[in-house]
Amino acid sequence: MVSIRRVAPCMLSILLVSSSPALAASGPVARGKSIAQSKCAPCHAIGPRGASPNPKSPPFRTLRTKYPLDALEEALAEGIVVNHDAPEMPAFELSPRQISDLIGYIRTLRNR
Repeated sequence: MVSIRRVAPCMLSILLVSSSPALAASGPVARGKSIAQSKCAPCHAIGPRGASPNPKSPPFRTLRTKYPLDALEEALAEGIVVNHDAPEMPAFELSPRQISDLIGYIRTLRNR
């Protein structure tokens, strides 16, 4: 049987590390938001409010209502530009981790 004296310090350490703002700022959602800001924000509204700079580019908060996000993740992984009517859509490659982080960030957004 595991002693509470052994488990308590470990649990406290885990709680302190997981609640650290610095750690949260470098987590997958924060990395996804950073990718969205650098690659997507010139055309898409990437936050919970606001219009897209390019009227043809849907706000990220509406993507889940238009596309299955798993399909978008797969399309990004394959390098396919999904339903982009704008010819000015830049081509870019993302690593599997970046794709996961970006989709994770999009999942946090809600259409308001």
